[in-house]
Amino acid sequence: MDKVAIFSDVHGNITALEAVIADIESRGINKIFCLGDSVLKSCNSDKVIDLLRQKCDVIIKGNCDEAITRPDIPKGRFWTRDLIGEERAAFVYSLPVSYDFYMSGYLIRLFHASPFGLDYVFNPMFSNKDTIYSATEIHNPMDLFENTEFIGKSKNDPVPDIVGYGHIHTPNIFRIRNKTIFNPGSVGMPIEMLNDNFYDKTNKFSTVASYIILEGKFGSKELSSISFNLVRLPYDIEKEIELLQNSNLPSKERLILELKSATNYANMHLRN
Repeated sequence: MDKVAIFSDVHGNITALEAVIADIESRGINKIFCLGDSVLKSCNSDKVIDLLRQKCDVIIKGNCDEAITRPDIPKGRFWTRDLIGEERAAFVYSLPVSYDFYMSGYLIRLFHASPFGLDYVFNPMFSNKDTIYSATEIHNPMDLFENTEFIGKSKNDPVPDIVGYGHIHTPNIFRIRNKTIFNPGSVGMPIEMLNDNFYDKTNKFSTVASYIILEGKFGSKELSSISFNLVRLPYDIEKEIELLQNSNLPSKERLILELKSATNYANMHLRN
């Protein structure tokens, strides 16, 4: 059986990424796919990009990647853009927005958020009504299986059996109408949707990094066994916080709170 490790949303957290890569390699897995949003939020997006380029077979572009690496961004506009430099920015900007492959007879499609764009939100657990994400919310999970111009597909292309996406920073996996949808959560900025207290001690069970291992016959179109293993992995958060504190990242204090609580600062204030 072959194994593929799939993760998303590293967001510049080099400490978490190094821990996840080490865990993947300790399991003898040699195929690694990243679903985007490698940059922004934490303070080592340059090192994250370099490590992903070294270790990943597939890297997909996310909405934060797109926002920070556009060619028209002037120097000094974004702290992270100046950090990563032009060569890394060009590499990230040129990344694909989706990736298809077969495993154990299933056509699997990966993208950052949706087949319609990088900013759309599908969350099977929580509604985005009355939030800043309501205008781009996907309500029907079957929409994720559509062939769209955005991902370079037409009605004549095969429709996937399994879809994997990132973006919401909260892992999930479920079945609907003979199909499977999974989300590996976030490596670098995990979120527990109902967390509303930065200082709740039980938050420690949600601040861990996460990724998914797919196990089956890679590249095979013949139906056979496939499995999904969600891995929740503690890492040295205090080390990452120290890196943030020693940086001159403008938003570091808010990000430190989010790292320590698996809480989205903006969403929490919208709810309260």
